[in-house]
Amino acid sequence: MKNPLIALLLLLVFGSNISAQNQIPTPSPAQLAWQNAELAALVCVDLHAFDEKFYVQSHARITPIEDYNIFNPQKYNTDQWIKSLKDAGFGIAILTVSHETGFFFHQSDATPYCMKALKWQNGKGDVLRDFKASCEKYNILPGVYIGTRWNSYYGVYDFKVQAEGDFAKNRQEHYNQMIENIVEEIFTRYGDWAMVWFDGGAHGPEQGGPDVLSIFEKHQPNCLFYHNLQRADMRWGGSETGTVPYPSWGTFAYPAIGAGESAKKEIAANNFALLKTGDPDGKYFMPAMSDAPLRGYRGHDWFWEPGRDSLIYPLDKLVEMYYNSVGHNTTLILGVTPNPDGLLPKPDSIRLKEFGDEINHRFSIPLASTSGIGKEQILRIHGKKLVNQLVIKEDVSQGERVREFRVEGRTSKGWKILTEGTCIGHKYIARFDAEKVSSLRLIIEESIGEPLIQEFSVYEFNLSP
Repeated sequence: MKNPLIALLLLLVFGSNISAQNQIPTPSPAQLAWQNAELAALVCVDLHAFDEKFYVQSHARITPIEDYNIFNPQKYNTDQWIKSLKDAGFGIAILTVSHETGFFFHQSDATPYCMKALKWQNGKGDVLRDFKASCEKYNILPGVYIGTRWNSYYGVYDFKVQAEGDFAKNRQEHYNQMIENIVEEIFTRYGDWAMVWFDGGAHGPEQGGPDVLSIFEKHQPNCLFYHNLQRADMRWGGSETGTVPYPSWGTFAYPAIGAGESAKKEIAANNFALLKTGDPDGKYFMPAMSDAPLRGYRGHDWFWEPGRDSLIYPLDKLVEMYYNSVGHNTTLILGVTPNPDGLLPKPDSIRLKEFGDEINHRFSIPLASTSGIGKEQILRIHGKKLVNQLVIKEDVSQGERVREFRVEGRTSKGWKILTEGTCIGHKYIARFDAEKVSSLRLIIEESIGEPLIQEFSVYEFNLSP
């Protein structure tokens, strides 16, 4: 665009979506907050976590809980949950207000199968309310996870009432209306949410399900929506390992990923390869999440099970997970689960604190740091230092612009390539063999529009685990 005045007017009118060379997808403020949080926790609560029996998912999806009054936590403390997450550096917490049992952990007028039915706290308890208040107390963004796909109490399996004829039609209409009413309650009675997560997606009216998207857009316009056939503000990273491969672009070819993750053949193909890598030419900003349960080491417990402390990921494995999630341009979601006493178990909170401390130790004080605009950034170090890792961040509020780059270090023998790649996005973390250098330079070899480097930092050689 040759006329700078026209370019300025377009920028003022259309915002950052107009680039000098191309229309670059950019995040909404909610998406940007999501990426900046980097660490999110899925706080997993459901009735079966209180029965002291081993959870079998296939059984839980079709078998109603015998006695919902098994929910009777005597040391219940949502402040303890959220403080543990805050101390570990988490920026977002998401509560499963309902899951496969169909029980809702809030005060609902739309379903009797909720906190009102319990003897606990004389039917006045509201886990969602307490969770939201604790998030606000500790300055963590609150999210809510709503299960509509499975409901053993109502006999709903994979979104559908399991019957035929008018009975199924009438029951499905009742279930859909109930879910719409519940969603309206959650979106209007509890204030603003940072994220809503529909379990396995949300079938809409075109698929015979409830219309949750229109209710969401009416009442929570500044929130992230995940997800249905029409809209997804982030995408699943293709596995529950807490990692994604490199590169993992923040842009995607489609505006939504469907329900069940396989609504489109292109998305399900090659073991969800497209979800893992994204698409650098995609027109939609949709960053990936990397999710895993904290109790997922040689097991996979999202919800509390007795005698399973050995499944808590070791510290070194969590650190590796961080490098391969946050360091690969995604947000890491760790699943945590309160025990039947109503507390986050002590071994879990200790490990979370160790994890947060280790990440802080590694990345809180760079040896040198800079930022800038353009295709080359120089990072000077006083004297020569032994370095072995670096961080690069784009200003993704203006879109992911870098397509190919390399970083060189000035050694006693001249410039040497330390790392090279394609995607930078919100954060790229590189580890390499330790080198003694006096300066580094970031060279952008290919970009769409002018590169906007928010941070280019290098760290001293570290022998931490």
